[in-house]
Amino acid sequence: MGNKQTTFTPQQLDAYQDCTFFTRKEILRLFQRYRDLAPQVVPLDYTCQPDVKLPYQLISSMPELKDNPFRQRIAEVFSEDGNGNMTLDDFLDMFSVLSEMAPRDLKAYYAFKIYDFNNDDYICQRDLEKTLNKLTQNELSLGQVRMVCQKVIDEADLDNDGRLSLEDFQHMIAGAPDFLRSLPASPPA
Repeated sequence: MGNKQTTFTPQQLDAYQDCTFFTRKEILRLFQRYRDLAPQVVPLDYTCQPDVKLPYQLISSMPELKDNPFRQRIAEVFSEDGNGNMTLDDFLDMFSVLSEMAPRDLKAYYAFKIYDFNNDDYICQRDLEKTLNKLTQNELSLGQVRMVCQKVIDEADLDNDGRLSLEDFQHMIAGAPDFLRSLPASPPA
């Protein structure tokens, strides 16, 4: 028979399947997408778990991210190093959470992390300002941005501490069923 290249061990594929919302076939397809970003760096054989990390510049060039105003935050949140440079595990995690199969509460958790620019586990006025400026491409005046952000805090801050906790955020988006659809989708099957 022919020489078939082994990319992962059966145990590795089982582990990836257990940790994502993907089938083996989808995992192999995503691996190929990862490898296509830098074929000279990413080996075909992952059975020895090579220490490979693709730079943010390559990750951000993907069609799913390149036009998203939050591409850098998305990459930072899903990268182990926090700078947007991704291992294959990071890459699979990102697409798993962004897939249609991921539960809404998991998507909400990661959306919260993406909007928490200062990484303090709260969305404060400044985080909201950055979020709104990215969403509107800086088209609103500072006064308009502050007014909208204050209204969001007034409406969603359940414990009146002047910032949104994860619980506040989840409660807020529960009333907006289309909110999480703005996250980028996983690659086509």
